[in-house]
Amino acid sequence: MLRYSTSVRNAKLDAIEDTVGASAVLKIRSGSPPANCAAADTGTVLASIDLPADWMAPAAAAVKVKAGTWQDASADANGTAGHFRIYDGLGVCHIQGSYGTSGADMIGSSTSFSVGQPFTVNSFTLADNNG
Repeated sequence: MLRYSTSVRNAKLDAIEDTVGASAVLKIRSGSPPANCAAADTGTVLASIDLPADWMAPAAAAVKVKAGTWQDASADANGTAGHFRIYDGLGVCHIQGSYGTSGADMIGSSTSFSVGQPFTVNSFTLADNNG
């Protein structure tokens, strides 16, 4: 199995943000995620956030965490969140995963969304475990 230096692992993680770009959009959706990012969207869009231009902190120790505040003052639909997708400015999905208040890929303030309800993404981390 190949193993990489921390510098290479950091570069791999930073390349993710570079590829998605400065116009990233986060969509919180109901239900289970599709099989992969190339598959069609599933579920209802419960909330959408235009992420900050610099939406992730620089990778350090093979970990990259969200930068700034990710919040929306008004949810778009009613429902229970199950997954998220992050799209580039052209609408191409590049990252998807589970969404919850604990034990999920992305941690938010609530999984129960109501139209007009504010919400915040509390934590989101990308890691390269050298495997």
